[in-house]
Amino acid sequence: MIELVHLVKRFGDLTAVNDLSLTVRRGEFFAVLGPNAAGKTTTLRILAGLLKPTSGTARVAGFDVQEQSLEMRRRLAYVPDFPFLYDKLTPWEFFRFIGQLFRMDSAHIQSGAAALIARFNLEDYVDKPIEGLSHGTRQRVAIVSALLHDPEVFIIDEPMVGLDPHHARVVKDVLKERSLAGMTVFLSTHQLSVAEEMADRIGIIHQGRLVAVGTREELRQQSGETGPLEKTFLALTAQEANLVEEKARSV
Repeated sequence: MIELVHLVKRFGDLTAVNDLSLTVRRGEFFAVLGPNAAGKTTTLRILAGLLKPTSGTARVAGFDVQEQSLEMRRRLAYVPDFPFLYDKLTPWEFFRFIGQLFRMDSAHIQSGAAALIARFNLEDYVDKPIEGLSHGTRQRVAIVSALLHDPEVFIIDEPMVGLDPHHARVVKDVLKERSLAGMTVFLSTHQLSVAEEMADRIGIIHQGRLVAVGTREELRQQSGETGPLEKTFLALTAQEANLVEEKARSV
């Protein structure tokens, strides 16, 4: 459902994504980890069609992100780390607006939104202006709006930001349920516990390169570390940093 082939993105002299190739299957829950400025968010924005790659290709649900963007977007949902919402609208108005963008009929919008509102405990907020809602409540509104049209691929950047433990659990449960039902989830996070608990496979990006990808056990074997994912992550990123340093010295 997601295919990246030799993807490169440069900003002037900075290479944010460096020859990244990856395939994510239908229904797979895939988590991307990496240090700050590793290229995670840039990769997600390319997949969402918000950034044009310098070279390489990206396909979502079988459609080229650049050449078939409209068909791709019909099947995609994207929630960035700081979602944009129309502050003067209420959540209900925002959900109707999003549903209409995806050409959903009124009955489908009403029933779908009502079920998600109840699941995400938004009943007390749906008729209040979004501008007055807390960050965590806004995050839940963004996730509900993204799920409303039943996307085939769900891309989300730092999903747990601002959420209390109860609502973080709700988000985890809903995304895992949707994944088991066939929706592909592509998640970027700094919270290693989220990736360790939820992901079928994990990719680690460092300095724009995909340095490791696999199940939790496969990554542990590659790193030579046992125990929690934190040890694996630190070992693999340290190995990559050492390789980069050695190459720089040899030039």
